[in-house]
Amino acid sequence: MKIIKRNISAKDGSGSIVIRCEVPEDLWHLYNLLQENQGDMVKSTTFRKVTKESSTGSVTSNKVRLKLKIEIEKVEFDPDSEEIRLSGPNREESEHVKMGAYHTLSLGLNMNFTVEKLCWDQVFLDRLEEASIPERGAEVAAVVMASGLAHVCLVTSHMTLCKQKIDMSIPKKRAGSSNHSKATSRFYEAVYRAILQYVDFEKIKCILIASPGFVKDDFYKYLVTESVRRDDRPFIENKSKFVLCKSSSGHKHALEEVFSDSAIMSRLTETKFTKEVEILNRFMRLIDTNPDKAYYGYLHVNQANEEMAIEHLLVTDELFRSTDIATRKKYVSLVESVRERGGNVFIFSTLHVSGSQLQQVSGVAAILRFPLPDIADLEDEAEREEEDSEEEDDNHFPQTEYDR
Repeated sequence: MKIIKRNISAKDGSGSIVIRCEVPEDLWHLYNLLQENQGDMVKSTTFRKVTKESSTGSVTSNKVRLKLKIEIEKVEFDPDSEEIRLSGPNREESEHVKMGAYHTLSLGLNMNFTVEKLCWDQVFLDRLEEASIPERGAEVAAVVMASGLAHVCLVTSHMTLCKQKIDMSIPKKRAGSSNHSKATSRFYEAVYRAILQYVDFEKIKCILIASPGFVKDDFYKYLVTESVRRDDRPFIENKSKFVLCKSSSGHKHALEEVFSDSAIMSRLTETKFTKEVEILNRFMRLIDTNPDKAYYGYLHVNQANEEMAIEHLLVTDELFRSTDIATRKKYVSLVESVRERGGNVFIFSTLHVSGSQLQQVSGVAAILRFPLPDIADLEDEAEREEEDSEEEDDNHFPQTEYDR
């Protein structure tokens, strides 16, 4: 993401930023910057159908290119089409569009547009800084496959992008029939071409091929044989980047199992998203082995923060997209408080397999520096202390003549 111009008030955090998204992951960051019904506005070039009536009564309509500023009431992000759609009323005078008239803007790659906010809080500013780092992008490719089904994916630090789904019917093996082997060859050929089309071997550090059974092994043999026969240099020169691993199915969600395998993660140590996956795996292990050091749910995590016990805070971006101002503010406050007290904060994308796992356990979790008793015990203890304090006050209350 390129930040072309920044104009933010140091007094109250209000202001605008001119942005250009350069890679698909930038759109994900932008999606997390934009909030519905919170006064956010976006100004961008768009097209609108304009109808004109002549003095004779004839009506003509044509599409006009113009700039509009809309107040965001609805945001939709489609990672597959690499587009964000914003809907809301027009907030700037225009020759062709009335004030308050509704319009839908489409934001894509390599477009300049302006984002205005009433307050750019620290979480927004951190995301802008992260998005503007130039060396980001997909470093891992993954092919999750089964017989007749494959998903070719690119894995960035925040998203798992499915670039192509291949679904073919493969008949069962029958004696004297070659239909099974022919269909399998067609399937392997489709996967082979998809990898060649979508994987940039200069940027990708590792290519995972996962499947149940021996599908991955058979496909890899096909890939090696065909690449030599066709002299496809990208495959021949990067054979060391392929890693075969086991999954329970050919569906995209099977990547969760792949990333939970320590042997596979050791091969990905140089990639950017590894740290988040490792910290989530560590949290999941602690739930089983030492639950007093693994808390989840806002009330429990906030209590641990009050005890200054949080070493690592794990939170999903979904919680910061809340339309309720109070909900967003309490999570922003939690993040800032943990950082002030020396803790590390990891914000997970729900578009990434690790983020969807974290979302299943409330979306907020913490790994503690030291074990804490159960929150219920802490609350009971606090109540007992309060009761003891009240009894002491009663005992020290001065006697009256009625007590005598």
